[in-house]
Amino acid sequence: MRLLYFDGSGRLLSTNFSRKTIPPYAILSHTWGDDEFLFEDLVNGTGHGTAGYEKILFCGEQAARDHIQYFWVDTCCIDKWNLRELSNAINSMFRWYKNAARCYAFLSDVSTPIADAHLHEGTWDASFRKSKWFTRGWTLQELLAPASIEFFSLDRQRLGDKDSLEQQIHEITRIPVIVLRGDPLNEVSVPERMAWMAGRQTTQEEDMAYSLIGIFGVSMEFRYGEGIERAQERLQEEMEKGTVYTSFSNNC
Repeated sequence: MRLLYFDGSGRLLSTNFSRKTIPPYAILSHTWGDDEFLFEDLVNGTGHGTAGYEKILFCGEQAARDHIQYFWVDTCCIDKWNLRELSNAINSMFRWYKNAARCYAFLSDVSTPIADAHLHEGTWDASFRKSKWFTRGWTLQELLAPASIEFFSLDRQRLGDKDSLEQQIHEITRIPVIVLRGDPLNEVSVPERMAWMAGRQTTQEEDMAYSLIGIFGVSMEFRYGEGIERAQERLQEEMEKGTVYTSFSNNC
């Protein structure tokens, strides 16, 4: 697992903790835009003027306020040209979000011009409910995996967490409150868990299947380009091996 940190002079650096004890870390949940800070930027020292780098700064600064040195952001902590690393990262993602000391959801389409946003919920509740964060495939597991997740606006204002916003999140996602509070996913029926994906989207069609592996507690090889039908078939095969099986014909 590759983690980011800022050194004493404010430089962004990374350390690979493969085969090492992983220290406490914060993790970012967000939706991708057109101007992300990528692994190549991290390696080459470029991209510091991008909107994506502002999210890196936010995550690092918020982690520091929470007394956490290291943090993880998917845009630049995975070498996506290394297929072995990419596959391992995707299979590990649910666990990484679950084990994070803090998880921050950055909602780039929710603005809170007023300070103390939690005291003025009426100014952002409507945009919160419409946020694209709730429409993406990968953010489903990023909502479910951590024990808690804190929500921040574009203005870096803290809106609340999974506990304080559970009623709104339940109404938006149709996920039962008891699940949001941490009831084991394996106690929820397969069709119900699949239904949570309804209306969500992914950039790569295969990710509609791949983003479910943590929710169903399986792992699988990733083959971008195989198409959604084959990806779903292989996910079913892995679920069947673990006695977790159903048909995708009327789901996803």
